[in-house]
Amino acid sequence: MTYPIKYARSGDLNIAYQIVGDGPRDIVVVPGWISNLEVSWEEPTVARFFEQLATFARLIILDKRGTGLSDRFSEIPTLETRMDDVRAVMDAAGSRTATLFGYSEGGAMSMLFAATYPERVESLVMWACYPRLQWAADWPFGRSEEDHEAICRSIESEWGGPVGCDLRCPSRSNDERYRQWWARWFRLGATAKVAVALMRMNYDIDVRHLLGSIRVPTLIMHCIGDRAVNVQSSRQMAEQIPGAKLVEFPGVDHMIWLHDGVVDEIEMFLTGTKGKVNVDRMLATVLFTDIVGSTQKAVELGDQGWHDVLDAHNLIVRRELERYRGREIDNSGDGFLAIFDGPARGIQCARAISSSIRALGIRIRAGLHTGECEIMGNGIGGIAVHIGARIAALAGASEVLVSSTVRDLVAGSGLTFEDRGRQILKGVPGEWATYAVTG
Repeated sequence: MTYPIKYARSGDLNIAYQIVGDGPRDIVVVPGWISNLEVSWEEPTVARFFEQLATFARLIILDKRGTGLSDRFSEIPTLETRMDDVRAVMDAAGSRTATLFGYSEGGAMSMLFAATYPERVESLVMWACYPRLQWAADWPFGRSEEDHEAICRSIESEWGGPVGCDLRCPSRSNDERYRQWWARWFRLGATAKVAVALMRMNYDIDVRHLLGSIRVPTLIMHCIGDRAVNVQSSRQMAEQIPGAKLVEFPGVDHMIWLHDGVVDEIEMFLTGTKGKVNVDRMLATVLFTDIVGSTQKAVELGDQGWHDVLDAHNLIVRRELERYRGREIDNSGDGFLAIFDGPARGIQCARAISSSIRALGIRIRAGLHTGECEIMGNGIGGIAVHIGARIAALAGASEVLVSSTVRDLVAGSGLTFEDRGRQILKGVPGEWATYAVTG
């Protein structure tokens, strides 16, 4: 059976998606590294997997921008951009709330979406996902830079053939029909150049900071012998996501459709009793701005002159907040507190404000942090707000200073940073790495 290809508009691009089934709940499938909606159905194991899911849900499957049947991009997309694409697909499909189902590389964005938009996510399901791919002293089961670059080189030299099949689908390494489908799926999923660029961008992703902020019911599944992504990644996520359920499967294959019993596990998880989602907390990027030397400037200009400058300052800040989808929380007279649903937009907004405000003869400092915030009526609270305020206080004139959490979440955005060292933030435990936005 064939299913129509539909398109959702996200910014300037069209995102391809399909709807399969008409069950009582929606499942949005966020694919891994590369996909192609049409070619996926040519492989019986994939078709059977999706159609089994569609027996108890309305399945919404998409090709991420730059891959498959979706529009190509001029810049490598960030997690934030991909969140916009998923939201656009949900809106186009008439899905107010859904289970977000990410596999492999699709997991990081799914986790960010679930933490940022808990009111739109009924539950989160992940297969063979990771919050961080790169090896680190505190992430010893990650992939070394040498191994990752070897994978990238093999993609560059072997694209067009069944590249990566032996790593991700070792049980099918001798199945010539499957290998030919795999090669075709990848060829029509992306160009070699895009595939390598996405692979390198994925290596920079680190969303470990937000695991504790995920408040929706979460099912994590992984194959114990997975050769592409270490099962320890899922074990660590299950420990840090509140109430998460971890199910491990035998075998060695990374791809979910090669495992028996997965659909049964998902159906049992989704059709059982669900915990109520707490929407009194949400993940957000907090922006604080403050006019540098405001008292001295007020004395210099006099009351009326200073009020005129403040009015013009407020107009500029609110214009840029609207442009970058920020939400004003508080205005203390010579500074603003605002939140964003994506850190890159928050940085871009801060930089735009800083640039525009100079025409008034004043300069601002800005600080950003991404973390879990408490919703308090029209205001917000929580440790993330305190961290954002402390970081802003450390910024110099015309400087946009961010936490390491913000820097890690904008991997692939093209933004550049300069290390400002580790800082002790008053009232906040531990030391915090800070970075100035340089470009």
